[in-house]
Amino acid sequence: MTRTELSENLLVALEGIRSRKTRSFLTVLGVVIGVTSVIAVAAIIEGLNRNIMQRVQSLGAKTFFVTRIPLARFGRMPEAIRLRKHFTFDDGRVIRESCPTVDFATVFATRAVFFGEPNDVRYGGERVDNAILRGVDPNYAAAIPIFEVERGRFVSSHDLDHTRQVALIGQAVADALFANVDPIGRVVRVNGLLFEVIGVFEKDSGMFGGPGVDAFVCIPYSTFHKLYPEIREHFMAISVRDPRQLNAAEDEVVSALRRLRRVPHAAANDFEITMPDFLSNLWDQLTGALVILTGVISSIALLVGGIGVMNIMLISVTERTSEIGLRKAVGARRSDIRAQFLIEAVTLTGVGGVLGILIGAVISWSVRWLVPALPTYVSPFWVAMGFLIATGVGLFFGYYPANRAARLDPIVCLRHE
Repeated sequence: MTRTELSENLLVALEGIRSRKTRSFLTVLGVVIGVTSVIAVAAIIEGLNRNIMQRVQSLGAKTFFVTRIPLARFGRMPEAIRLRKHFTFDDGRVIRESCPTVDFATVFATRAVFFGEPNDVRYGGERVDNAILRGVDPNYAAAIPIFEVERGRFVSSHDLDHTRQVALIGQAVADALFANVDPIGRVVRVNGLLFEVIGVFEKDSGMFGGPGVDAFVCIPYSTFHKLYPEIREHFMAISVRDPRQLNAAEDEVVSALRRLRRVPHAAANDFEITMPDFLSNLWDQLTGALVILTGVISSIALLVGGIGVMNIMLISVTERTSEIGLRKAVGARRSDIRAQFLIEAVTLTGVGGVLGILIGAVISWSVRWLVPALPTYVSPFWVAMGFLIATGVGLFFGYYPANRAARLDPIVCLRHE
């Protein structure tokens, strides 16, 4: 087929769509719905994937965590896990001294409302409820980069050694307590006790509306342990200089902790290791079901749309039987007739695909504007895939009517009224 013939067939197809707007739209409505759902859901998942990867990087791509109990296990723990020995602050020192590939090892403890221990932070007449209080050492910010100080300084060895009552606060806490005042050097009350503010963390509002660094108040671990000795649940963050050393560091830490905790040779570890890719792996598992569900819904919509396209093309073949006979009589080949109707079917579904892409993009941008906690990103890859899916539906479901038109006998066609 020449370029001129292709252009003519395309113009004929567009004219057919224009002259039968309502019928054409209803015909490809399934394609529109299918492509819209693909684009909208893919945009949400892609945006969340990017957000998750940024979170993994901010938590530290070179950092893994050691805990007494699994981080992603919900419900009542088995007795064997609940009776595990708690970590202590000295365990971090042992790790630093016995594991050569470890760059930083920090132990921290947390007091928060989700552990049944609410915190109250006040300055003057202002108050913040349910802040997250955490006891940290000087290595904490180096091991977990998301806790980066914007103003002031972090906890020092001097603060730790002298059990000083100093605190760093998140942006949300700072904004709530010090609307128009520099918080550095001010004295706040944390659960009724006086603490000097020595730093403010960079803004981090968290993911999906959950608490981020903005909601934290960090104090020296020694001060935390002195004030709340009943809190025995400790966590360790361990970082390496090079991400390629993560596996070696994990082996060293496991060996050191098994010796320290006197775990028998044949027994399983009585602690948990959580690697940096834990969050992204968990997210992949959670979104897997959503992807499958979207695929099913989109497939049903595209199937319905494809059947509609096949039906309307069969009607079009019947309506234009005389035209087909005339074209064959003046020399048109079967391939020319087949191409004409295939182009018309692909044009029809291609227009539906474009509409679906536009509607899907509008939905994704609306979600991003209305729910900032659900970031969206319209990927060029999925835009291209949406268009290819739509045109593929036109080719697949338009082939039978096009082939039927190509095989018609020109004599019979010319007699048709």
